[in-house]
Amino acid sequence: MAHAIQATHLRIQDIVDATPFLKWAGGKNQIFDQLLPFFPNKFENYFEAFVGSGAVFFNLRRLHGHFPASLTDRNAELINCYKAIRDELAKLIPNLESHKRNHDEKRYYRIREQDPSGLSSVERAARFIYLNKTCYNGLYRVNRSGKFNVPIGSYSNPSVFDEDNLAAVSAVLNGVKLRVADFSAVLDSAKSNDFVYFDPPYYTEDNGFTGYAVSASGAASFGADEHRQLRNVVDELSDRGCHVVVSNSDTDYVRRLYREYKKNTVKARRYINCNGAGRHQVSELVITNE
Repeated sequence: MAHAIQATHLRIQDIVDATPFLKWAGGKNQIFDQLLPFFPNKFENYFEAFVGSGAVFFNLRRLHGHFPASLTDRNAELINCYKAIRDELAKLIPNLESHKRNHDEKRYYRIREQDPSGLSSVERAARFIYLNKTCYNGLYRVNRSGKFNVPIGSYSNPSVFDEDNLAAVSAVLNGVKLRVADFSAVLDSAKSNDFVYFDPPYYTEDNGFTGYAVSASGAASFGADEHRQLRNVVDELSDRGCHVVVSNSDTDYVRRLYREYKKNTVKARRYINCNGAGRHQVSELVITNE
């Protein structure tokens, strides 16, 4: 039976204080209040398959306290970062302090050129956070060789990390399942009365680069075929009795794809366009099965 979520082993202050520790193009922190009316008030387990900055998860924790959660993403560097904060924070902080203290353009490009496979889990996480907080607009983009290739941002004194927030995040992630996985992996565990939220790379009619339309794994695209596969997963979850919510672009294709589902619009201000005049509110769809 679904139940109202209650805080258990977490300190209330950790739940309140924990906020996204990454800049993430397309992140949902700014529009969470618009999304909330479409989320269930009660659920058993929470699943998020494109976790990104984790904005929805952290906000749900703030509202509901403790609940069983599974966060996945195809981006192995991202999931490693979450695990390092949860499990090895004491080792991570000195690495981040070094990056912040010695930040300059030369260091940025030297760190960017590192092969993360040759680093420890903590060094990989510190590299990921450092590049995220000092690169252009917090984009995550890799080239065909899988190498991160976003240029340095124009920050005179970037705030690479907030130690108090990372401590709160570490506490809130305690007990959370974290794994590198495709969005379809939710089918392994999700059942009736569970809540599943999908925030995929958005579909674009021209298949152009929007900054958050690039797959989290760094793949060249997340196109129509992938969106159809995702809709098929939504169909299966709906048949099981799960509460499902999907965020996506407000396009004719997405509306047709989810024609059998409820669709609502929210307004989000996106900061991807390098031209300030192009940074305006856009309409996004919130798709629900209830």
